[in-house]
Amino acid sequence: MSISKRYDAIIVGARCAGAATALRMASRGMRVLAIDKGDYGSDTLSTHALMRGGVIQLHRWGVLPRIIAAGTPPVRTTTFHYDEDSIAVDIRPSHGTDALYAPRRTVLDAALVDAAAEAGAHIRHRHSLAGLLYTPYGRVRGIELIDPMGKRVEVEAGLVVGADGAGSTVARLVDAPVQRLARHATATFYSYRRGLADAGYHWRYRLGIGTGEIPTNDGQHCVFVGVSPERFRDVLKLGPEAAMTLLLAEASPDLAERVAATTAERRPWAFAGRQGFMRRPFGAGWALVGDAGYFKDPLTAHGITDALRDAELLAEAAAEGTAQAFARYADFRDTLSLPLFEVTDAIASLDWDLERLKELHQELNRVMKAEVEAMTARWAELEPV
Repeated sequence: MSISKRYDAIIVGARCAGAATALRMASRGMRVLAIDKGDYGSDTLSTHALMRGGVIQLHRWGVLPRIIAAGTPPVRTTTFHYDEDSIAVDIRPSHGTDALYAPRRTVLDAALVDAAAEAGAHIRHRHSLAGLLYTPYGRVRGIELIDPMGKRVEVEAGLVVGADGAGSTVARLVDAPVQRLARHATATFYSYRRGLADAGYHWRYRLGIGTGEIPTNDGQHCVFVGVSPERFRDVLKLGPEAAMTLLLAEASPDLAERVAATTAERRPWAFAGRQGFMRRPFGAGWALVGDAGYFKDPLTAHGITDALRDAELLAEAAAEGTAQAFARYADFRDTLSLPLFEVTDAIASLDWDLERLKELHQELNRVMKAEVEAMTARWAELEPV
């Protein structure tokens, strides 16, 4: 199918935020094109863990069965380890779901792309953004893209959406204002390990360090360890594998021993950290969704859940198409995001003792519950999907 010259919306980026936005826009009858510079089903750096709000979204959209069918293990417990103290929490049935999931991005992004295409969206991989098109009055009216053969094509749309990550080209080109900046950031090593048996989420903390064990597809766990950027730079001199081994031993000797007995898919991924931000998410002919509009430290593993939330909110605004609708999108996003942003920033500071960290996690739990309650109330106002 060839690319048309005009769409209701063009989405730059077709991973979880962009593909979900395309799905929800197409489901509302919009004519949508989503492009991505990567390949279909390719991998990307991620903590994978979906929180309750994200799982409920996938369930509502009919995408969750695809995630389950791909062999993504259900998560029915999550345990917080504070040095030698552990607090286990059971995942209880809620809003049609009875577990959490942490799909590999090769699974999640592909499932959302497939669902979007079935809803009528046009998805093109290995197509990149060359620039934006503007009206004489400065409103964005489309994009110039580059296809896999290197051909430049101009495509017009009533709305251009940046779903192209924290380093968003769309955000840069429209000079999207940054409304809030985080004060802290962690740097992280990630590894995929085969041979860890536990099926729950595990979050472990000691002073100045945090780790996660997240069961994902193909019998593997995503294991990560986060520290300050300064510590990260210091240990990275040893090489990613040795650095991660050292930090895991500091965080949890037991976990380090169990990880040492597993096999690794590849050498660890290293993420040097990025300062969190909240950008203004819309303007004249453009909008932002996912990490392009709102990025927070990955230590609380809530990024995908919020990306799916905002995909729904933006699609609702775009279908209405008024300035008031986009203002409501921004206001609702900010109302739900700011408490999450602030508590995540406090946790990412690593400037806590373990009793203070427990208080921060209790606050995180409260704001996550408030987010689910606000979204379920919002869904009740929408037409059935």
